Amino acid sequence: MSELIGSLFVLAGSVFLFSAGLGVLRMPDSYNRIQTGTKASTLGTILVLVGLAVYHPGWVWKLLMLIYFVLTTNPVSSHALARAAHSMGIRVSSSMVTDRLQESEAGNNEEGAR
Repeated sequence: MSELIGSLFVLAGSVFLFSAGLGVLRMPDSYNRIQTGTKASTLGTILVLVGLAVYHPGWVWKLLMLIYFVLTTNPVSSHALARAAHSMGIRVSSSMVTDRLQESEAGNNEEGAR
């Protein structure tokens, strides 16, 4: 029974990892690609690691450390990539309605000029 549960977790994780790759290919701009790849790959990786923990109960603590590492590094790295892309002037998709970071930076520049 535990093999079936572990296999279902690994399969669900694989589906999310596949959707992350598909999202990276299909999204219109770099920012959406970063967001899609990060969220889906984080969840997919965690589900695969949970499935492995079900398969190998002796590895639970090591896999929990890996899950913690994934949860802390993936969002931070994607945020850093998005900020770097924005500061380099990488264009957004034409369907994007607002750019809050640009509005925030413009507001800060106006306050500094006073």
